[in-house]
Amino acid sequence: MDIKVKRLVKEYERYAKENGFRLNPDSKIVKGTIRGLLENEEKHGQRYCPCRRVTGNKEEDKKIVCPCIYHRKEIETQGHCLCQLFFK
Repeated sequence: MDIKVKRLVKEYERYAKENGFRLNPDSKIVKGTIRGLLENEEKHGQRYCPCRRVTGNKEEDKKIVCPCIYHRKEIETQGHCLCQLFFK
């Protein structure tokens, strides 16, 4: 596994634990989502959620930098965020 992916997995594991949820137990999905975040960071300069559309409006797109502003409500109502990185 790529060193950047490993580093982000650890970072998001820590974030999830500190906030009362966990990463998806399917490591394949976690790695895929994290690769999408890294691709967005390379392409757009930010780790935008790969499951959300980047508009190009920096102010609007701030909302979708992972962890996005929507993830807590989605975890609460659906048991996971839209991109299935974080789970209840």
